[in-house]
Amino acid sequence: MHNALIVAHGQPSDPTPAEQALAEYAAEVDALCAKVTVRSATLAAPCIFEERVSELTDDAVIYPLFMAKGWFVTSALPKRLAGRNLRILDPLGVDPDLPELVAGALRDRLVENQWTAQETDLVVAAHGSGRSRNPSSVALAFAGTLEKHLAFRSIRVGFVEEPPSIAEAASGLSAQAICLPYFACTGGHVLEDVPQELAAAAFKGQLMPVVGELPPIKRHIANTLNGVFHEA
Repeated sequence: MHNALIVAHGQPSDPTPAEQALAEYAAEVDALCAKVTVRSATLAAPCIFEERVSELTDDAVIYPLFMAKGWFVTSALPKRLAGRNLRILDPLGVDPDLPELVAGALRDRLVENQWTAQETDLVVAAHGSGRSRNPSSVALAFAGTLEKHLAFRSIRVGFVEEPPSIAEAASGLSAQAICLPYFACTGGHVLEDVPQELAAAAFKGQLMPVVGELPPIKRHIANTLNGVFHEA
């Protein structure tokens, strides 16, 4: 049996709920995997990541449940492997299949509402960063590719930590609008910042689950992990 570890940032101020939520997430992916045991760890929970890494076999892979291939994935994560030469896969947010998968989930929502994409506005609520252009660049590239799969009346991108804000992006829209939180996990930003920004914009549309929780995503992660070991 092969091993895979799903890793997320977690919540430094209160690590336990995020750690438990990720464990449940990993268990769902594990149930979809063949010959791969999937476990999880957040970087914010003290000692958990190191403990999980110590239990991994040498051919194990790390799956970063992140939306950008930034500092945490390229620097912090490798350093905390403590010399283990484990393969770190590309994070969810830069997966080339992600826009098409998300487009499928959005199509399902449109069908449920009996809406057409051409008459519906989409707000992509992303993290952004005041220090690096990488997170916003990834979100904007995602939105651009998504537009090729699904022709919304408009696709607007707003950020928590840089302009334009989510409130700016979501302002002036009718009730026929959807907000997609471009986050891997449901953490503090999604539970607090995004709703506050939407309220400030008087947003009357619908709020989707975060990208990482959309119906096709866990199956896709399982297929990715199965594929890694099938290739080997």
